[in-house]
Amino acid sequence: MALTPVKGDSLNDLDTGRVIERPKVIYNSKTKKFVMWMHVDKEDYSYSQAGVAVSENPIGPYHYLGSVKPNGQMTRDMTLFKDVDGKAYLIYSSEQNNTMQVCLLSNDYLKPTKTFTRILVNRRREAPAIFKSGAKYYLITSSCTGWSPNAATYAVADKVLGSWKEHGNPCRGPGADTTFASQSTYVLPVSGKPGKFLFMADIWNKTDLEKSTYLWLRLSAHDGLVEIKKSR
Repeated sequence: MALTPVKGDSLNDLDTGRVIERPKVIYNSKTKKFVMWMHVDKEDYSYSQAGVAVSENPIGPYHYLGSVKPNGQMTRDMTLFKDVDGKAYLIYSSEQNNTMQVCLLSNDYLKPTKTFTRILVNRRREAPAIFKSGAKYYLITSSCTGWSPNAATYAVADKVLGSWKEHGNPCRGPGADTTFASQSTYVLPVSGKPGKFLFMADIWNKTDLEKSTYLWLRLSAHDGLVEIKKSR
């Protein structure tokens, strides 16, 4: 149990009646702490905040510090990205999912700073998964179709804060129009193989969410082009 829930306290972010989604963890080499950020919400998604917790161990237990609206902006689907210079960023759907936003975190990764940008404006994107290959930054996102899958798109930038240019669907082959019946959640670099990654995605079971599963596929990225293929 990395982060223990609370029962019977409807005002607590961690109460079992609340919604917690898409937790991500990065390591701060200066503080020697593992930092978890997550989307914290109510059942009607009216809360839309980003929660943060900290631990000395990657598997926990994590100590919950609270939740915020970064720069007053609502936060829904989110991810974390730690750059090679040690700076960390929170990337999240905002403004009723009408924009994606990128916010620089404080040096200890525990607070949002006032440095942020609005990207993919009026594109209604969610499920961000960000990574870097060579000198380029890449961001895979999903359209907003509830628990039903759709075609992913990707965007490319020279800097994390943008500007970002959106491209088409990175998926290739049968099932590409639904991201192989999945939705992006993270992209993991393959150690020792530049340009090679694992695309990690959720396969939602919308009639029984607890039985949702995962999809891991090979992803390649070179010179601004991203390709995800599913082996037969």
